[in-house]
Amino acid sequence: MNSSYTHHVILSFILLFSLENIELVCGAFFADPTDGFTLVPLTKANFELQKPYDIPLEQRYSFKDGVHRLWVYADDKPHSPNSHTQPRTEIRINGLDYNSGVWQFEGYGFVPNGTSGATVAQIHGASHGATTLILRIYNGDMRYYSRDLVAKNLYDKWFRLNIIHDVNGGTVTVFIDGEKKFQANDHGPGDLYFKCGVYAAPANISYYMESRWRDIKIFRK
Repeated sequence: MNSSYTHHVILSFILLFSLENIELVCGAFFADPTDGFTLVPLTKANFELQKPYDIPLEQRYSFKDGVHRLWVYADDKPHSPNSHTQPRTEIRINGLDYNSGVWQFEGYGFVPNGTSGATVAQIHGASHGATTLILRIYNGDMRYYSRDLVAKNLYDKWFRLNIIHDVNGGTVTVFIDGEKKFQANDHGPGDLYFKCGVYAAPANISYYMESRWRDIKIFRK
């Protein structure tokens, strides 16, 4: 066997080994957030709509071609005459409240330019406070409550949102388009459930707020 042939064979093995390892690393790096989870079947009954109490639903919500469109105005009423909360039009995932285990929300969201100071997704319930997670849009950027930056430049494009809540581990993790963007401690166990739509923040909100959602799914371990 001549030396040039031997050299070629060795280089081929090295290249093949390197490519296999690159694929393994990339596969781990881009692992889908739903891997290892079980899809929970949803029906229409699982989508409870909350909107200003004095306005017909069709004036703040539409569902067409698989897309939920939800909007609200800063001077709208709350969802109940007895509530002192900010105005909202939200989908509350009904019938799947949880207080243990690992649960995941997935949905494709769209926020039009101009919507600001609106919560577009949340985990309601906690031992301390009313919520475990709030994801708000401020000037196109997504923030954890009004503080930590989660993702930038989300206006006018569809993005895939995954939220994993490990109740026993006490953590919430946020993925945008399959990439891990944020993780924080939760606020303790409680009667927990997922929501998405638009819910005005206490301050610094736009007059008109809207988000759209499609392909909403719930997973669990």
